[in-house]
Amino acid sequence: MVPLLGALLLVLALLSFWRLAKGKAEPRPKYPRSLPSLPIIGSLLHLSGNPQLHLLFHSLQKKYGSLYSLKMGSHYMVVVSHYLHAKEVLLKKGKTFAGRPHTVSNPHGPVPLAARERKAAKPICREAASMCETLSTLQDTLLDMAPELNRAVTNVVCSLCFSSSYRRGDPTFEAMLQYNQGIVDTVAQASLVDIFPCLQVFPNKDLALLKRCVEVRDQLLQKQFKEHKEALGSDSANDLMDVLLRTQLNMENNNSRLAQPPELTDDHLLMTVGDIFGAGVETTSTALKWAVLYLLHYPEVQKTIQEELDQKIGFERHPQLSDRQQLPYLEATISEVLRIRPVSPLLIPHVALTDTSIGEYTIPKGAQVIINLWSLHHDEKEWDKPAEFNPGGSFSPPFLWAYARLCLSVCYRRAKPGAGCSPGHWRGELRAGAHSSLEGIPGLGGAALPRVPRPQSPSSQAEDSAGLYGA
Repeated sequence: MVPLLGALLLVLALLSFWRLAKGKAEPRPKYPRSLPSLPIIGSLLHLSGNPQLHLLFHSLQKKYGSLYSLKMGSHYMVVVSHYLHAKEVLLKKGKTFAGRPHTVSNPHGPVPLAARERKAAKPICREAASMCETLSTLQDTLLDMAPELNRAVTNVVCSLCFSSSYRRGDPTFEAMLQYNQGIVDTVAQASLVDIFPCLQVFPNKDLALLKRCVEVRDQLLQKQFKEHKEALGSDSANDLMDVLLRTQLNMENNNSRLAQPPELTDDHLLMTVGDIFGAGVETTSTALKWAVLYLLHYPEVQKTIQEELDQKIGFERHPQLSDRQQLPYLEATISEVLRIRPVSPLLIPHVALTDTSIGEYTIPKGAQVIINLWSLHHDEKEWDKPAEFNPGGSFSPPFLWAYARLCLSVCYRRAKPGAGCSPGHWRGELRAGAHSSLEGIPGLGGAALPRVPRPQSPSSQAEDSAGLYGA
């Protein structure tokens, strides 16, 4: 009995020594610091009190560092607030973090996208010219620019996606405006359902409105899809829908150049067009609203842009996208607007498809990674006075990685402002109402940037914030 007990103790001692040696040889994974969390709800209690999450996340990095984690229900999330980590996620390990979370408004997750260069100058300049005509006919009149910008941008995106152009009051066009704005207005309120899917069984007016808007969107997309599929016959592709349909047809006929082409179903095609339409309209119109608002409050910037247009373009023609290199101050102003007021302060989460790392930290498979673009654009260590709007300052820090990997909506946002609205077409000054201020305006559209109310009277505060005079 004693020899058996001694042998057992020896085996246990050897196993303990082996595990200890293995633990030293293979160090434990180092995970990002985490916000305190509770069962079921995770870290939600620590995220309450500030409706603008990008500002809350920006303040939390002072305590938890530029890379930290939190739990949203059962979802493990990592917040990235430094450009080196963001560069690693988007560029160096782009394929590893190529996943997307499933949400109420996008239950399909990631879909393949057939990319192709599109000549967007004509529809952009056409709508810009129409906007200039509107301003010319309303000189010395208070005008709410928000709906005008929404309509112009929606028409351009419709032209690129469907080769369609609509007039004001067209039922299909108005339905597009309503469903897109409805999704934007409700997606943030309905986001709790993404964290706790069981909440879908309870009455929720925001979720109900979101579902109705998604249904309207799907009906409109189905109509365009059917019309394009029936008309598909020639080798030419007039818009994005045609490009995707032809790509789908080539895959079905084994004509793809890829050895193993990805599956492109009708649902994938519809969701791809829907995502581009939604992102292109909302983000671009919001960027334009911010640009107009800053020009209102910085008339010296507006004057400098006008002088540059007069000198470089003249009065005989309209500016074109090809003129951008000749208009450095206008280009710098667009970049500064996108920096100081990013239309998506928190980028859409990416999902780690495998166990990986960011910097020295281990990131498990399935983790959602959120890049806080606001923190990157307002980092005092990288920017000189980041809270100030200064188009004339230096805009060439070494970490402008974002512009090396632009999505379609970002390219369009950077192309759209200024195109077509030349001094030869409309010469005037945009002036803000009396007692106007940029204070208290967190944004002009979208979940992270609430909409400014439509002006009701010349004396209202909303009018001072959102309106302008054409002189």
